[in-house]
Amino acid sequence: MIKEIRLQLQMSQEEFAKKLKVSFGTVNRWENGHVLPNRLAQSKLYELCKEKDISVYQMILKRIAREASKIKLEGNRVLLYHGSKSGIKGAIEPKSRARCDFGKGFYMGTEPGQALTLICDYEKSKFYIVSLDMNGLDTLDISVGMDWAMMIAFHRGKMESVKGTSFYENYREKTKQKDLIIGNIASDRMFYVIDNFFLGNITDKALTSSLSALQLGKQYVAVSQKGCGAVEIECEIELSHMERQFLKDEAEQNRVKGISLANEICKNYRREGLFFDEILENIKTGGREWMDYN
Repeated sequence: MIKEIRLQLQMSQEEFAKKLKVSFGTVNRWENGHVLPNRLAQSKLYELCKEKDISVYQMILKRIAREASKIKLEGNRVLLYHGSKSGIKGAIEPKSRARCDFGKGFYMGTEPGQALTLICDYEKSKFYIVSLDMNGLDTLDISVGMDWAMMIAFHRGKMESVKGTSFYENYREKTKQKDLIIGNIASDRMFYVIDNFFLGNITDKALTSSLSALQLGKQYVAVSQKGCGAVEIECEIELSHMERQFLKDEAEQNRVKGISLANEICKNYRREGLFFDEILENIKTGGREWMDYN
């Protein structure tokens, strides 16, 4: 990656070393993989790439794609990506925090960027390429839309005010006894939109319009031990300090895009549809509108 950065800058090793205030020998050892740049050098590299508009994020994706291309899948296995804040230790288990999109489980995504930006704030984070054997798994596949949004609301604890209703129990039963849940991911761009729906700032009409405007990747969630047992780690990738800095930038850019999109859509659907608290109130009182969400 360092060599690729240098070549994009059209610099010799001597020029590159002078720019970063290190020796020619140091740059040579970096590029030969004999030593990693220290934190100060990585910070200088980050600033230089920012100044010269070098897309390190795309380099990270290329590196992952190269590793993924080496993996040969057999049978009904699919290739997925997982980010861990401190690395996977021991057996894979469904032990994420309970209030994730689809409850406690082992989360994997179809796009590497989903996992990368999730773990960029953590010093000991690790990125994994994994494969999942789909054979024999009891699977629920949820299409993006209001049913998907209400499923997320249930698992994030946003529907406690209607606990005990058939509507609430319906979402409890949907994932019961399942091994695997497949659904679109509330990514960096989508997080702001769906969070504002739960906060009551946008209507369901604005939310569904946002969903159709975004191309959301999918997440595969192993929610049982059987599902987790079907996961195999194919490759572990460590992220450098410099790479995490660029991933933070990418996450922030995606967040800004999501905010911009949500604000634009809200203008168009300011008075159309129901707010989340209105939906919950209709469920509690048995209003006819809530039937549309069953």
